[in-house]
Amino acid sequence: MLLAANRAAIGRALIWSENTAAITCDPLDNSERSFKPHFIMTEDFNSIAVFAAVGDTKGFSAAGKRLGVSASAVSQSIRKLEERLGVVLVQRTTRRVNLTDSGAQLYAVVRPALNDVQAATMALSEFSREPRGALRVLVSSGAEHFLRYDTLAAFLSKHTQIRLDLDVSNETVDIVTHGYDAGISLGEVIDRDMTTVAVSADLRLVVVGAPAYFARRARPKHPRELVDHDCINWHRTPDAPPYRWEFTEKGREFSVAVPMRVLTTDPALLIRLASASVGLAFVYDDQVRAEIASGALVPVLQEFSTPFPGFRLFYPSRRQASPALRSLIEHFLAAQHKRRVRRR
Repeated sequence: MLLAANRAAIGRALIWSENTAAITCDPLDNSERSFKPHFIMTEDFNSIAVFAAVGDTKGFSAAGKRLGVSASAVSQSIRKLEERLGVVLVQRTTRRVNLTDSGAQLYAVVRPALNDVQAATMALSEFSREPRGALRVLVSSGAEHFLRYDTLAAFLSKHTQIRLDLDVSNETVDIVTHGYDAGISLGEVIDRDMTTVAVSADLRLVVVGAPAYFARRARPKHPRELVDHDCINWHRTPDAPPYRWEFTEKGREFSVAVPMRVLTTDPALLIRLASASVGLAFVYDDQVRAEIASGALVPVLQEFSTPFPGFRLFYPSRRQASPALRSLIEHFLAAQHKRRVRRR
């Protein structure tokens, strides 16, 4: 039985010709007409899929990379689709591709419909003994450090018919709209309607500085003293505000807007600049465990830093996980269990 959304999507996909005009119609409407409807051919469906990829990535090159074709092939497909529809769908610049109003309307319809088609075809792999297919995962910047590469390597070695497509980004996007199977981010920022699975232990942020920095500047004894220090700070995107450093004192949470000597979107740069004595950085303690052990970095204000929920894999609760995604979830759960056993 077709879902209502699929019925509507198929209805919009029907076209008819009367003289030379192309008009959309609803095949569920039984009223008499003087035209003969016909389904869009394979070329049109492929063009729609290419258009959706352009809408996802905002670029011909990025869309081509995802689809495994050249940027010029993507551009040609979009141009032909525009010619058949008689409207301009994208605005092309030297740096970026933006959807027009007509393109945005079409994208809002076809992306969910294509997601439904993808989910239906993925469900067919239930009949296969081995999970297979591409698995697209949006990974929050910083989370990739906690994705143990030996864990991922073991997963790929075990499931040879699954291909992982890991996009690391600071952008906050709707994973369903953008065609991702799942995402990995901090548990505290994931929408409540998502099903989540822990992929890391609890995290803890710590203020660190190099011995050479503390040789010329006194170590802060309270977070409020950070206003007198050079700080290396982070923000999610160039347009996002700087991160306010968060602390806990006597059970009360508070944040500090630190003065910034450097502001970056690259979390790894925080550690490198702190090690070079540029200033203080606020980073995950797991990321600087080796530097602290060697004395290259010195932690301060640790009594004001408390653990919080770590990174979690998430996917829509309303959508059944594909066999490939279930295999990845089971693999993460097994890896977590092994690490807990080893710590005992």
